[in-house]
Amino acid sequence: MISAVVETNFTDLKMVKKGKVRDIYDLGEYFLMVATDRISAFDVIMPNPIPEKGKVLTQISLYWFDILSSIVKNHVITSRVSEYPSECRKYSEILEGRSMLVKKADPLPVECVVRGFISGSGWESYQKDKTVCGIKLPENLQESGRLPEPIFTPSTKEEVGRHDINIDFQETEKRIGAENARLVKDLSIAIYNKGAETAADKGIIIADTKFEFGFYNNELILIDEVLTPDSSRFWPKESYQPGGAQKSFDKQYLRDYLLSIKWNKTPPGPELPEEVIVNTQKKYIEALTLLTDTNNAF
Repeated sequence: MISAVVETNFTDLKMVKKGKVRDIYDLGEYFLMVATDRISAFDVIMPNPIPEKGKVLTQISLYWFDILSSIVKNHVITSRVSEYPSECRKYSEILEGRSMLVKKADPLPVECVVRGFISGSGWESYQKDKTVCGIKLPENLQESGRLPEPIFTPSTKEEVGRHDINIDFQETEKRIGAENARLVKDLSIAIYNKGAETAADKGIIIADTKFEFGFYNNELILIDEVLTPDSSRFWPKESYQPGGAQKSFDKQYLRDYLLSIKWNKTPPGPELPEEVIVNTQKKYIEALTLLTDTNNAF
């Protein structure tokens, strides 16, 4: 198998954050964001990486940042390693294809989740009381069914290893202020609608997704990643059938495997069989290929 980038260790650069997937370095005026091949499920990082996953996530995010720039500005400065500061060049072999030089935005402390279909934790909540994040939904929805309109269902943003918690809009207003809450809700739904329409033309249903926003020079911009198989549920349009779980191009395949072995969803994650690693990689690459009409030589 192709060797994977599990973590970076650029000793002469200042690492400021090691997330579930991304290593972030402070370059003074900018951040260097590197997408590794780590994969998490149920907010726990697995012991096995998915080779090339970081490149797939980066290329998909760049694709969407470009498409969505007419709706909202984003944090990308460049992804061309040749344009990075000179101290980064020695790491070009690792950085190529899986990194971005980005603006130093101040992130909001909420995950901005949008659901166009009812699945996952949203389906679990709906089964209990016909609501998701305090939003009352119609009776008789099916699992994986399309919602009458996309809904904004934010969550907390917890540290690595802790589960994000769904919150209602009132709690979002308390955490980031009423004006910011309304702004990110409107932006999130507009971005989701544009992304879902674009992906549908490529044969992909984006069932739900999460966005992150931050302030840069007093302006709210889109940051981190956007509409990737890590942050979204991608379903093949041709096999979609409401009433149960769907085939996917995302890490739901991995989640399903972990549920099948009755893992308790707490660290450490279990060792993954090679078959699960290979099949997960194929799903990510297929999503990239469908969206961008290229497999970027993976």
